[in-house]
Amino acid sequence: MVTSDRETGPDHGRQKGGTVWKNLSKYTPIFFFLALSGIIFLLRNIHTLEKLNCQTVSTLYQFQSSIHSAFTPEEQPPVDHNRSYCGHLGLEPSAEEALEQRYLLESIAWPEPQPRLTPRPLRQTSDPAHSLFAILPGGGGREWHVGDQLEALVHMHDFQGRPKRHGGDFLLARLHSPELGAGVAGQVLDHRNGLYSAVFPLLWEGSVRVEVTLVHPSEAVAVLRRLREEHPDRVFFKSLFRSGFLSETTVCNLCLPATRQPLCNYTDPHTGEPWYCYKPKLLSCDTRINHAKGGYQKHLLTNKESLLFQSGVNIKVRVHASGSDSVIVQPEKKDKPEMESSSVRAEPIRVTPSGYYFQGSWRALGGVTMHQFNDSSAITQCLKGKVVYMYGDSTARQWFEYLNAFVPELKEFNLHSPRNVGPFMAVDSTHNILLRYRCHGPPIRFSTVIASEMRYVANELDGLAGGPDTVVVLSVWAHFSTFPVEVYIRRLRHIRRAVVRLLDRAPGTLIVVRSANLQALDPEVGLKTGGLSPALNDGRHCCNHLMSVS
Repeated sequence: MVTSDRETGPDHGRQKGGTVWKNLSKYTPIFFFLALSGIIFLLRNIHTLEKLNCQTVSTLYQFQSSIHSAFTPEEQPPVDHNRSYCGHLGLEPSAEEALEQRYLLESIAWPEPQPRLTPRPLRQTSDPAHSLFAILPGGGGREWHVGDQLEALVHMHDFQGRPKRHGGDFLLARLHSPELGAGVAGQVLDHRNGLYSAVFPLLWEGSVRVEVTLVHPSEAVAVLRRLREEHPDRVFFKSLFRSGFLSETTVCNLCLPATRQPLCNYTDPHTGEPWYCYKPKLLSCDTRINHAKGGYQKHLLTNKESLLFQSGVNIKVRVHASGSDSVIVQPEKKDKPEMESSSVRAEPIRVTPSGYYFQGSWRALGGVTMHQFNDSSAITQCLKGKVVYMYGDSTARQWFEYLNAFVPELKEFNLHSPRNVGPFMAVDSTHNILLRYRCHGPPIRFSTVIASEMRYVANELDGLAGGPDTVVVLSVWAHFSTFPVEVYIRRLRHIRRAVVRLLDRAPGTLIVVRSANLQALDPEVGLKTGGLSPALNDGRHCCNHLMSVS
């Protein structure tokens, strides 16, 4: 009997399929085991795989960056000329604050030479070697007494020996007796015709010597002013951004032109103090790790302008006396009606310095009570039961370092902070003394500061309870000399508001304000940072006015 395929096909297929399924079912446990093992492997190693993927991307990016940097010079922010807007950032001042700021700017306005289409040649600029000063006769002939004033008249000449016909030179004057360890700063008055009066109070007996120094000629002061207004970013900063294995570094500053690339805005929400960084290409603004000084802009001076900043020629050079540079001061006269002084002005100049040095110790004037602490035990007794907060730049940090080194009972608590940056803390548990130091917010030219430690002084003051056992030391000035004065005024204004709020809630709090002083810098660094410019005198005047809260 013959059977067709149509009849036998389905039964045969079912039989064959069942046989295959039976054969595959034998391997089901193996497939299940392999699948389960794969899932367990992924779950246990997913973090490693993600890191491997991130590392691969980071390696490729860093490799690309290294290739790019190998063929390009170190990047610096491009010179952006005619830019003067840093001083106008931040919150708008009130009408009263704007009036105060205008008064301050007018009071520190520096005399300028007549504007010229072309720079004045070096031979027509102020030359200390050709200049001279002469001590004017005293009011009673050529005799001086303690309580009198001494005046020296300074004649400025150019390199050709011709008298200068305009003012604006940056001169410093002091009266000192090295053998007595005594000295006092003189007040320099610019007559705006090439003549200057250096006036000194006579505060001690004996031989005193006048010293006059040309720090910068007027033509160099004009260059420094231009740099301060047009190139406040001549000192620039940088921040590191990091997320996982990705990291980028970008340029930061108080003001940045937004024409180059997007910005990260770190303006403080409480004070309105502005701060910006260029946004990283691959990371978000929230990944900022630290802050550091980036460097200095180069090639900002022309060849002719560079001649105005020559060490030993026209920067920090003594002006010699035409006759004697010293006088003998006699004891104070009895029943003297008024202070005697000789002056080229119709009305005699009266100077009242904040104090002077005698036998190596500072003596305050103006009715200020001074206490001398000759040993560590006296300092300990003064600080007993006190919490001292120090805020500011390295000049505040040096006070912390001095006390920590001089008072043996003070022990520094290791906060693992970067050296010379902080924050720092020292404790004397026996006498219940606590010292703290913290640097102020940007701009600050320290090496590297953790971003979370960059705090504004005003905000820190708002966090203090205050009281009779609290002392606050403020020293904020050195890192603002390259910026327009308006920037410094704004920062002090915010700090003053916080000081007033602190004194309102805790009137017994003691506030100590340390104002600016001149820095002993070499000419190159001084030119970059403004450490040898009249900006420091401006800063001291602004600080004394703004921080004189009652």
